[in-house]
Amino acid sequence: MGSGCAGVPSVGDPREPAEALLIRPSASPYSEVTAGAVRALVPDGWRATPANGARAGFVASPRPDAWRHMDGSIAGMAATWVDTSEVGVPSDYYYLAATGPLLSRLTRSDACRADSQQIFLDNAPSFDAGAPDSAGDYMARGEGSCHVGGRPTRWAYFVAAPGFGPVRTVGIPQSGLYVVVAVIRDTRRAPALLDRLIDHTSFGGAKVSDFVTAAGGKLRAA
Repeated sequence: MGSGCAGVPSVGDPREPAEALLIRPSASPYSEVTAGAVRALVPDGWRATPANGARAGFVASPRPDAWRHMDGSIAGMAATWVDTSEVGVPSDYYYLAATGPLLSRLTRSDACRADSQQIFLDNAPSFDAGAPDSAGDYMARGEGSCHVGGRPTRWAYFVAAPGFGPVRTVGIPQSGLYVVVAVIRDTRRAPALLDRLIDHTSFGGAKVSDFVTAAGGKLRAA
């Protein structure tokens, strides 16, 4: 489970069938990327490639090969989901992936700092000290900064493990885990740009705000 979900930034493997990407330029400084049921905006100049392994979706970066390390030093973005019918583990285990090492290189690294986090759902499964009838769901959004090799960056993420909770009513019915994470150079405009990248990502037509609404929460005002 850890190997299937934790390596979110991995780029496509040429030995595996690649999910077709549709990239549509616009008059704005962003292009719209569609990878199956995933749709998002990426800054012009970033190269999008399919995600691989247990994940569907895409990653994008000016340097996709370097982005795979996910240490906060390279700008990039990943928008991925995990198909429960393909992975074949109980849905409760996605809770452990979402709350554990999934984004630890950003949130727990000595070179990075977590500045804020909103937790919308946190219902531990029964085998992890949760209630016997727990939905086993988790959903959070966070942001922070890194300083690696003299390069200051900012990052933001959204993660959702629907379990048997209300989030399962939106998005992709067979998804057990959703992840959106973006890293950009730290400037005065960085927070607004990160909000744009996260908020304009959708899974099965549902945006981050739709997931939050389904969970009965609301996003902080920008």
